[in-house]
Amino acid sequence: MFTGIVQSQAEVIAIISKNNAIRLKVSLENRLIEHLEIGASVAINGVCLTAVEFGHLTADKSYISFDVIDETLRVSNLADITLGTQVNVERSLKIGDEIGGHMLSGHVHTQAVVINRIDSKDNCTLSFSLAPEYQKYIFAKGFISINGISLTLGVDVDGGFSVHLIPETLSRTNLQHVLVGDKVNIEFDQQTMTIVQTLERMNLR
Repeated sequence: MFTGIVQSQAEVIAIISKNNAIRLKVSLENRLIEHLEIGASVAINGVCLTAVEFGHLTADKSYISFDVIDETLRVSNLADITLGTQVNVERSLKIGDEIGGHMLSGHVHTQAVVINRIDSKDNCTLSFSLAPEYQKYIFAKGFISINGISLTLGVDVDGGFSVHLIPETLSRTNLQHVLVGDKVNIEFDQQTMTIVQTLERMNLR
């Protein structure tokens, strides 16, 4: 499980194709491999991946490698990353950790496309288009995860949604780099999905 509070950004330093999967290697701060074990879960752009290798690169940089299978590539923007891409990183939640965002599983439901970006002095507003079948999970002031970041939904836009980002969120995450046309990973709030799907089943009876 994760909280949607991104701990750092990491740089993609290797992408190795292997059959219908890729071996993804990222460079990140040393502190993010402390007490890490092979098989541990790490969220990369909100996708729960399993660490298959890790170690030190330099005195202040380390690496983690992951195997990303074809289904994950199909539903997430990890299929579009290139060398040098900055990805969001969050280690899995431990008992006793503060939950500053909302509970996330790291299972991406779909992708959304950036359709507008408005930057001002104190914040940034991003608007996204979303496939119609997912609009039922969008509520103003509800929770959503974008590239693994726990965010509050803004006012609905036609066929999509918007979020408002403070400078701290932009500086800590790769949303600072997104442009119109870019795809982002979306995980909907599980409570919202459960309520909506339960009501749908009740109405079918």
